[in-house]
Amino acid sequence: MCRNCDYTIHSAQHHFGWDHSIPPVQTVAPGSTIHFECVDSSAGQLTANSTVQDVVDLDFGKINPVTGPIYIDGAKPGDVVKITMEQFEPSGFGWTANIPGFGLLADQFTEAALHIWKYDPSTMQPSLFGPGGQVPLKPFCGTLGLAPAEAGNHSIVPPRNVGGNMDIRDLSVGTELYLPVEVDGGLFSVGDTHAAQGDGEVCGTAIESPMNVTIKLDLIKDTPLKMPRFTTPGPVTNHLDAKGYEVTTGIGADLYQGSRIAVEQMVELLSHRYNMNAVDAYMLCSVCGDLRISEIVDQPNWLVSFYFPRVVLG
Repeated sequence: MCRNCDYTIHSAQHHFGWDHSIPPVQTVAPGSTIHFECVDSSAGQLTANSTVQDVVDLDFGKINPVTGPIYIDGAKPGDVVKITMEQFEPSGFGWTANIPGFGLLADQFTEAALHIWKYDPSTMQPSLFGPGGQVPLKPFCGTLGLAPAEAGNHSIVPPRNVGGNMDIRDLSVGTELYLPVEVDGGLFSVGDTHAAQGDGEVCGTAIESPMNVTIKLDLIKDTPLKMPRFTTPGPVTNHLDAKGYEVTTGIGADLYQGSRIAVEQMVELLSHRYNMNAVDAYMLCSVCGDLRISEIVDQPNWLVSFYFPRVVLG
């Protein structure tokens, strides 16, 4: 419970899909601080006692729930909602899965896989991944968004211009996110909380972890914005930089294919060097490795790099 918060939105007050016809669970004044209880992206289908079969049996109609929506008094189309990430209360439990048919290398990793994480929610010390592997943690929200103007129920899986499932690992404590308003009240919702993720979330899941989030909502009037933007309070990779990186590349005329090649090369490197199962290497890449566009001007070939932090495996 957040003592200094104006409102608490409980985990039962969640919904699936973006739809501006969903009634708001709360109306708030601009400047309000709200405590959200967020369930994980499986909506509780995966637990600390889950097995791989639970991944196979996932009900995809219950994927990526978001807590809300919140009606911000005075918000109108053409305004901007400023979202300040103030605090995270992690649960100490998380999961990473390879879900058949999902992820950058879905055609290569066709079988379900699951890793259950346990971590100390008070110290947030690196969490173990097999013998010798420790992943530094950085809680953030994978999904923060407003309702779109287009009528109907829209999947939460793809991001859009009003935010949503952006999976930007730097939307952590202190970050200020700005989203364009398309409907009266904005109708803000949040979910898909993660304990850690690499840029790209290449296998399709991070350390998916239920947690509570404290957020301040402000309103900026008459400021047209086409797409989300955000400001970070300081460095974004210092939790991973300590021992440098192993880096693989993908080069070619297609950035998507270049990304695949770069990740394939890293999975192969980790598998051979550390005697790691390939799907485990793939999932590990998803929770702590970063895809970066290194060059996009030297046509006809572009270069994508994949950075894997050496601190994870010592």
